[in-house]
Amino acid sequence: MRIIIDCNIWISFLLGFQKDAMKQVLQSQHIDVFVCPQLLREIADVATRPKIRNRITDVDLENLLHIIRTYCQLVTITHNAQSGIRDAKDLYLLSLAETMNADYIVSGDSELLVLESHQNTRIVAMSEFRNVLLGLS
Repeated sequence: MRIIIDCNIWISFLLGFQKDAMKQVLQSQHIDVFVCPQLLREIADVATRPKIRNRITDVDLENLLHIIRTYCQLVTITHNAQSGIRDAKDLYLLSLAETMNADYIVSGDSELLVLESHQNTRIVAMSEFRNVLLGLS
């Protein structure tokens, strides 16, 4: 299974939430997680915002980036998605999904979740993706 995890889920994980689900995702032999430079930049940007920065250390962010480098596949986007998505800054996630023919985008962003899918990629919240994880157990 090919998935993309949105920035907000990574940040939630960085803050100590979603640990069990993320551990299962990252260690599953049945799941490939894809990231792109744009996603890594967004994670780094969000992690430096004062609201987040007050709750984490430089080491926490470095540990997260190490986890991503260890368990995820870094790819370059080769398709430019077309979508009526309301927040154009998230268009790169749809482009990444097209590039990798992803099965899922896992997100907490209502602007993405409202789409429900993009081409062959389902867009789901982590709570819904947990049901998919149960099926893999």
